[in-house]
Amino acid sequence: MGYPLLSPHDYEPEITDVDALRAHRKTRLALGYRIFGALKWGALGDGHISARDPERADHFWLARYGTPFHAVTVDDLVLVGPEGTVVEGEGWINQAAHNIHWPIHEARPDIVSAAHTHTPYGTPFSALLERFRPITQESCAFYEDHEIFDDEEVDVRSTDGGKRIAAALGRAKGVILRNHGLLTVGQTIDECVGFYVLMERTAEAHMKAPDGLAIGEEAAAEAYRSVGGHNSGWHYFQWLLRTYIPDPGVVG
Repeated sequence: MGYPLLSPHDYEPEITDVDALRAHRKTRLALGYRIFGALKWGALGDGHISARDPERADHFWLARYGTPFHAVTVDDLVLVGPEGTVVEGEGWINQAAHNIHWPIHEARPDIVSAAHTHTPYGTPFSALLERFRPITQESCAFYEDHEIFDDEEVDVRSTDGGKRIAAALGRAKGVILRNHGLLTVGQTIDECVGFYVLMERTAEAHMKAPDGLAIGEEAAAEAYRSVGGHNSGWHYFQWLLRTYIPDPGVVG
């Protein structure tokens, strides 16, 4: 199965049927995990991507624990309820996934997806307790649109920790979790995952060029309008699919 050519105006399809929308989200979620796997992320069982259920808004879908990210299919997804229990699908979850994601989904009814894993540059950068500076085009996507979770709880053992993360995130698209790594959210799974990869690239630039010269506020704000919108995150995901997942039907 190939991919159609992208138009600059392409964006998430509008799906009104609940069952069809659920199937769409589950497919995109499995593809998101595949992208993380292709990038060699989550190899130690660390990390998770969530997708809100379109009918039960206080439930979300995750990959069951133990499935390698590069091999996730729709059948590997489980539905997690408000109490952190699996209510549909077979298997169990990394409990930290519920502790982090459920409070974020509750605090942000505007989002569909949240993503977090431990990456080569995002994790060490998070130990510096610094915000991103507009030193690259990619970093401008997060200009005045990311926050810092300044808390020593790196092993999030309860939803109280997740609530503090949600409070730190606020209305932003991403948050740097002190000594822990990166987290992004999105109105679609595509947007969330696309911006997560871009956020990791931004952390890489900061680690490799710690004294990099930043551009001015006006130029950064202008670049943000070009590379930081919802549709930009969606487009990044499409490129990631083309690059890393030759057959999108592999997750069905």
